[in-house]
Amino acid sequence: MDRTAKADLVSTLNGVFNQSAVVVVAHYKGLTVADMQKLRSQMKQAGATVKVAKNSLAGIALEGTDVASIKPLLKGPTLLAYSGDPVAAAKVAVDFSKTNDKLVILGGAMGTTTLNPDGVKALAALPSLDELRAKLVGLIQAPATKIAQLSTAPAAKLARVFGAYAKKDEAA
Repeated sequence: MDRTAKADLVSTLNGVFNQSAVVVVAHYKGLTVADMQKLRSQMKQAGATVKVAKNSLAGIALEGTDVASIKPLLKGPTLLAYSGDPVAAAKVAVDFSKTNDKLVILGGAMGTTTLNPDGVKALAALPSLDELRAKLVGLIQAPATKIAQLSTAPAAKLARVFGAYAKKDEAA
């Protein structure tokens, strides 16, 4: 890799670190190419990205960012998983590490907060932004649905009463 390519990679990574809500660092030693492709596709489906970069270049890119606290984790064969959603990258990384013991989560950062492996697992247990939005919409719509049911209930009861009287008169 020549000097300009390294500079481009550092500036790209710096932009990624500035815009990402969460960055997860993990060791990937022993993962096959098929496993890495599977991890990348799962991350892509969740709206996250996996990047394998040279540790020294990633360390340079971390300077001046909120997630600079993860620099000590960049030792050995590491990969970086990041996303704009604070939960997506952590959730996919933790789920993948449960099925594949070769992916070892070292830690991460969410903004200026440094996360240890347990912190990443706790973050992965939270619902994603889309799930939270769906719950919120459901909570907002629930009262409207109940009001509509209450407003139609008396009319329905009256209709049943009239129907019962009509059947009673027909039977007599």
